[in-house]
Amino acid sequence: MAKTELDKVGNRSGIGSRPSVRVPKTAELVAGHIRRQIVRGELKPNDPLPSEADLMVEFGVSRPTLREAFRILEVESLIFVTRGSRGGARVHAPDVRVAARYAGLLLQYAGTTVEDVQAARLLIEPPVVGRLARSCGAQDIRALRSHLELQKDAQNDGPAFGELSTRFHELLVELSGSQTLTLVVGMLHDIIESHAELALSRGRHTVPMVRAFRSHEKLVDLIEARDAEGAEAHWRKHIGTANRGMLKAVGRKTVVDLFD
Repeated sequence: MAKTELDKVGNRSGIGSRPSVRVPKTAELVAGHIRRQIVRGELKPNDPLPSEADLMVEFGVSRPTLREAFRILEVESLIFVTRGSRGGARVHAPDVRVAARYAGLLLQYAGTTVEDVQAARLLIEPPVVGRLARSCGAQDIRALRSHLELQKDAQNDGPAFGELSTRFHELLVELSGSQTLTLVVGMLHDIIESHAELALSRGRHTVPMVRAFRSHEKLVDLIEARDAEGAEAHWRKHIGTANRGMLKAVGRKTVVDLFD
């Protein structure tokens, strides 16, 4: 029997056996097709997918294979499935936090310290704020002012204020217009927020809420005035203070930990 091309490759490599080539499972192929439809915008958020019966016919697969494809997409947060007579699969918009969470797990696996994460935050955020101050419009300022109102109302609620404060940092990056930095900062804040919660559980506030709120107000004033240098300098000082409080609360060399 004539040797196949794969046999020849294996023999030339000296391995003496056919290289292993992983063939995607049928469920992965089905999931890939639906995934492409979602990311290309052919399927919109909250759009229902066709019924299981219709999809089984369309792809020529069994119900177990189709449901395995659904599970893949659910894990990726690209669809959500409800049960019952009116249930079914619907599209979920891709969420930057899914990618950010996985990247955070990679940092944890590498033994990255909280101090290292905080240092990256200090390198990224102040220049982004300066960029925002140079390019912001009236709509950006309204978004920031509206968020400040939410923070003002939550100053007596530590966990709520903490979540809103994290969202304020993320909003600054989003308004700057960089989708890439939004992803990176989302990853960093996913880690930082988990350790801020640890500090709060120990009764330690990294930055007093009233002081943090006033600092946020001052930053928005600087951005609105288009004072890029002043905004960047102020935010570098703010983050530096928050970093020192965080490291004092959880430990400078603590390895990031996203699990309870």
